[in-house]
Amino acid sequence: MAEDKDKQLTHKRGYGVSTVYETLRNEIIELKLSPGSPIDEQQLSDRFSLSRTPIREALVRLAAEGLITTLTNRATIVSNIDFLGLSEFFDALTLMYRVTTRLAAANHVAGDIEAIRMLQKSFENAVESRDVLGMIATNRDFHVAVAQAGRNRYYTELFTRLLDEGRRILRLYYSSFSDVLPRQYIGEHEDMIQAIISRDIDGADALAAAHADQIVSQIRSYITADSRQTARLTL
Repeated sequence: MAEDKDKQLTHKRGYGVSTVYETLRNEIIELKLSPGSPIDEQQLSDRFSLSRTPIREALVRLAAEGLITTLTNRATIVSNIDFLGLSEFFDALTLMYRVTTRLAAANHVAGDIEAIRMLQKSFENAVESRDVLGMIATNRDFHVAVAQAGRNRYYTELFTRLLDEGRRILRLYYSSFSDVLPRQYIGEHEDMIQAIISRDIDGADALAAAHADQIVSQIRSYITADSRQTARLTL
């Protein structure tokens, strides 16, 4: 009986950790919790009706993903977006789009295409339903699957890290379309899939570069417009 009770408590705590982690992660990615917002353990404990132990475990996971930061005074905040470093981030992201798609065209096997197509369908469904978190998650998984098809684990690991770090940036991208992504951008994924299937290495590279360029351009335009709007409001 005591062993069963211990298992129940462990399960309940694990469920609590997952609930806190997923809720806060989604709120941070959705920018409902803005960069720099304070994270208070006691407030979270009250909100989720949990002890501080599962709260802390959830926060450790969020910190590992770079979504929250503990400052030198031990205060915890939602991590700031490094807008000053965006150019370097975009350069690295664009390079990884190109390299991984090129390698996928060269090295994929049949099973890779099946996995990529399944994720593309999930992405399309998320776009159709205007499920922003779904768009962000399935877009990330789609491009990771393309990278995995390239058979270079170092590129895959680097690209995955960049995609994870860029989730809030990608949220701004979808915001620039008022969360209604034009179908032409779904088509960009389809074009890349066809180039990969055809083993058109140069074509895959060009399509990936164009795909990355339009994302970067759209985000930069959105940030610039938002900055101008903020400046007008503060005058």
